[in-house]
Amino acid sequence: MLSTTARSFAVRQHARTFHASVLRRSEHGHYHHLPFDFPGEKKAAFGLKVFAFLVSGFSIPIFASVYQLFVTFKLVLTPKVPELCH
Repeated sequence: MLSTTARSFAVRQHARTFHASVLRRSEHGHYHHLPFDFPGEKKAAFGLKVFAFLVSGFSIPIFASVYQLFVTFKLVLTPKVPELCH
C-alpha cells in the first residue's frame, strides 16, 4: 500500500504529464468578428444596406409611439359635440 506522500507524488506526476494534445496557440484561420464577409470593394453598398437596416429597425417603434400619441391626443383634443335629441 502506498503511503500518503508517495500517493500524492504519483497523483502530481500524473497531473503534470496530462496536457492537451493540441497546440495551445494554433491559428484556426482568420478571425471574423462579423457573422458575414465584410466586402472590401463594396463599402458604399454595404454602408447603404446597414443604414437601411438600422433606419427600418429604429423607425418602427418611433412611428408606433408617434401614432399612439397622435391617436391619444386626437381623442382628447377633439371637442365633443352634444347630440341633439329629436
